[in-house]
Amino acid sequence: MAIALLDRCFANRFVHRMLHKALFALAMLLCLAWSGSAALHPPPPATVASAAHEWPSEWDGAPLRPLAMSEVEGRFAERFPGAIARLTDGEQVLVMRQVNAPTRMLHPAADCYRALGYGIAQARLERDLHERLWRCFVAERASMQKIRVCERIVDARGDAFTDTSAWYWAAASGRSNGPWQAVTLARPMK
Repeated sequence: MAIALLDRCFANRFVHRMLHKALFALAMLLCLAWSGSAALHPPPPATVASAAHEWPSEWDGAPLRPLAMSEVEGRFAERFPGAIARLTDGEQVLVMRQVNAPTRMLHPAADCYRALGYGIAQARLERDLHERLWRCFVAERASMQKIRVCERIVDARGDAFTDTSAWYWAAASGRSNGPWQAVTLARPMK
């Protein structure tokens, strides 16, 4: 009796086929409406977090002073899940990012420099005077001074990453907890 009832309800009949297609169309319309709503009402920008974040006043004993961001950097910072600052100690430029959630918007500095037309050379891992491990490279562009760039990401426990992809997967899988601090140092070479 129950099998006969199921056969009648799910039989391959015109009415059932039309009902299934109508339900599928309704589900597609709901998905479209949801996507449209999300596009029209994006999450609030992270500018409040950027303004409220307190950045270090010194780096390795040298006092830091803030630098203004370009218009392009400002637009990027508005969508970034955290806070971004450009600072200098007079010798080098530091780009510091507080990252609140795993994101693909945090990418290797070499990608940024390539997008600006620089060639990347001498990429390698290095330890600084404080035994911190960094991913470093030389960025060079015709008729411009070479720039030595080093970067690293540190999580809330103090564990460091020199590879952005390794950081992303560790953060996304919960093996690394934030907030994270990503630091990029850029120093003109003499």
